[in-house]
Amino acid sequence: MGAGFGGLAAAVRLGARGYRVTVLERLEQPGGRACVFRQDGFTFDAGPTIVTAPQLFEELWALAGRRFSDDIDLRSISPFYRLSFADGTDLDVSANPEAMRRAVARLSPGDVDGYERFLKASEQLCRLGFEELGDVPFGSWTDMARIAPALIRHSAWRSVHGLVSQYVKDERLRIALSFHPLFIGGNPFRATAIYALIAYLERKWGVHFPIGGTGRLVDGLVSLIEGQGGRLACHADVAEITLAGGRASGVRLAFGETIPADIVVSNADAAWTYGKLLPAAARKRWSDAKLARARQSMSLFVWYFGTDRAYPDVPHHTILLGPRYKGLLTDIFDRKVLADDFSLYLHRPTATDPALAPAGCEAFYVLSPVPNLAGTTDWTAAAEPYRAAIQRRLEETVLPGLGRHVVTSRLMTPLDFRDRLNAWQGAAFGLEPVLTQSAWFRPHNASEDIDGLYLVGAGTHPGAGVPGVLSSAKVLDRVVPHAAAFAR
Repeated sequence: MGAGFGGLAAAVRLGARGYRVTVLERLEQPGGRACVFRQDGFTFDAGPTIVTAPQLFEELWALAGRRFSDDIDLRSISPFYRLSFADGTDLDVSANPEAMRRAVARLSPGDVDGYERFLKASEQLCRLGFEELGDVPFGSWTDMARIAPALIRHSAWRSVHGLVSQYVKDERLRIALSFHPLFIGGNPFRATAIYALIAYLERKWGVHFPIGGTGRLVDGLVSLIEGQGGRLACHADVAEITLAGGRASGVRLAFGETIPADIVVSNADAAWTYGKLLPAAARKRWSDAKLARARQSMSLFVWYFGTDRAYPDVPHHTILLGPRYKGLLTDIFDRKVLADDFSLYLHRPTATDPALAPAGCEAFYVLSPVPNLAGTTDWTAAAEPYRAAIQRRLEETVLPGLGRHVVTSRLMTPLDFRDRLNAWQGAAFGLEPVLTQSAWFRPHNASEDIDGLYLVGAGTHPGAGVPGVLSSAKVLDRVVPHAAAFAR
């Protein structure tokens, strides 16, 4: 249940192992956070816009007997993104080693060697955290104990920012090398240093964008599922996971229909799965009290807009950093207050695929990390003033005259994450990725409480981000029995 990337990938993998799969999606379209908005001739990807580790998609196509490149035109992007600092300096991040050395030297000549040493550390972390452990289940505390020496050796008890600070001194470089946990809902000042792997992961496999938008990947996965004989049902809101003898036996939909199943795979938010779809009496580990204590990720404010003019000098991905870094993150993650300042991620997909907007126009979205709904912000009142402040910032920096050229617009706030996506506390990425909520400490891919229930997506191991949720589905290959085990 749930047709986000994790649920769709799980369906393909289970279909390849003999299961007859039904994917249930409560929304009007598949994709979850990766759904698509279309209005006034513009196409907007709602969520993920960066594709790394494309081999994870290629594996899914191969499992279904097809070639990824036959269905998806995936384009490499360079630079990956431009970081624009509050002091007016920029850093274009790419896979080109020489270009990166020159770019680092322009910011801080004394940090070039430290930057190179950091990349070597990131490479080691990528091998451990992604290549070796990304699709390995952590079903027992002994699994965690087994890797503890490696985690200690790689300073996993440090934060990402703490690790980076060992290597470079310039604060702009510390930001550039430590902000990546925000891609998966983490605070760089407390996300475990294992997530410093993202810097090398980008360099090794690149940053990509599919022609037609990220929604093309969703459509492609649905086609694979249907080609295997599976089916997708939208407007199918799961109200309960049914149990028989303590084992998952199917689901009951909100309009009353019960669908029996040999196994149930939930791509819903993990806290929603345990807190809303299962009775408290059936949950020993993920009790209501434990769910209440868990730390959720931040949320997001996203403004989708189209312009009637082009901005050819704006890269595909731009990160506009505000005047504060640690203080702003403290406001978001700890104080849970909506600050007057912000840092922004600006996505211009028409830089790579002009067909996503009418001729001569541009499609954009701009995203700002904000507190989740454990804070007290009234988004019904705050949304438009916040959008207007973001517009002013964009006009002052990369999109001059923006207000005169916006021809279509829509917003997504933490309320949408809660009400549309069933995200606990409106958190955009599930549980916050700190060490004590990673690997064995996260909700397990094979439920600790309910036999026959499996979890995929951002809320389970290994975590959020497109590579993470695709890897969570890959874990099922190791923990779900073959369909032949249920042959009658």
